[in-house]
Amino acid sequence: MKKYNVIYADPAWNQKGGRPLSGGYKKEGGRQVFNAASNLTQALPYQTMSVEEIKNLPIKQIAAEDAHLYIWVTNMYLMEVGEIIKAWGFKYSTTLVWAKKPIGAGMGGTYRVATEYLIFATRGKLKAKKTINKTWFDVKRQYVNGYPCHSKKPQFFREMIESVSPGEKIELFAREQAEGWDVWGNEVENTINLNQ
Repeated sequence: MKKYNVIYADPAWNQKGGRPLSGGYKKEGGRQVFNAASNLTQALPYQTMSVEEIKNLPIKQIAAEDAHLYIWVTNMYLMEVGEIIKAWGFKYSTTLVWAKKPIGAGMGGTYRVATEYLIFATRGKLKAKKTINKTWFDVKRQYVNGYPCHSKKPQFFREMIESVSPGEKIELFAREQAEGWDVWGNEVENTINLNQ
């Protein structure tokens, strides 16, 4: 099985995805306004996985002896992501923060969540090509036809990873094929088979 020095993952965490829209997004006074049909959360528009299912993916078998892992996690799973990193054969290093401009009331309870986290973990001694002088990134969400793309991460992060981490690269839970990357997910033609 091919070994990868760089593993970039955006797991399909099992959680709800915001409130249903009644009339979509609309513009009022030059601003985009969220038009919720109710205050109840709805299921995500894709198949999700439990922490155990994510943890049991055979990532340890495809990771090179010297490798970097970048794994996206939401607030809800911050405590569990450490178990996944360990099961995949990596050690926690750094939490990178994506600060997003809030849309409508946002997700969450007492505090509305406007951040996601990209956890950086290591295995062995892969030497970085360069250092980045911060861990907090204010990057605009991606939009299609005026609507934010649910859960789609900005290209900025993949490019940053390419600039820092050398070697063979794979994106897990990929939505598109990127040049120079192998991919695995249910929205792309897989370049590897992770069936156990």
